[in-house]
Amino acid sequence: MLQSIKKRLKDQRGLTLIELLAVIVILGIIAAIAIPSINSVMDKSREDAIKADAKLILNAAKLYEANGNEIPTAGVTSADLETDYLEGVSTFTGTDAVAYTVTKESGGLAISGTGVKGKMKVVFDKTLLSGIDGL
Repeated sequence: MLQSIKKRLKDQRGLTLIELLAVIVILGIIAAIAIPSINSVMDKSREDAIKADAKLILNAAKLYEANGNEIPTAGVTSADLETDYLEGVSTFTGTDAVAYTVTKESGGLAISGTGVKGKMKVVFDKTLLSGIDGL
């Protein structure tokens, strides 16, 4: 009996077309589930990078103020900070653009403006910054 089973298993030479199609369908289903979740992870990481940039900008504004510079009522712009405090640090480089203003408020410093990171456009406001530690 054992020899007849071995003989039958030995006679099989490969996968049938149906088995191959079943494997391809299963892989397609897995890919359909995985790709959207991977995209959401990538978007979350871009958003986290933008939040880190916003925190970096606010810290640069604090350093700007600590060096004896007065933050005017209109605020400090990206041009003021990027020259001496943020040169080459921001992840908004190359084709990515950022424009912001840091103003002084009763609770501390506040940032407003927009940034583009890849396909994502972000508006710097209190909603974006609410999740950042220390703000």
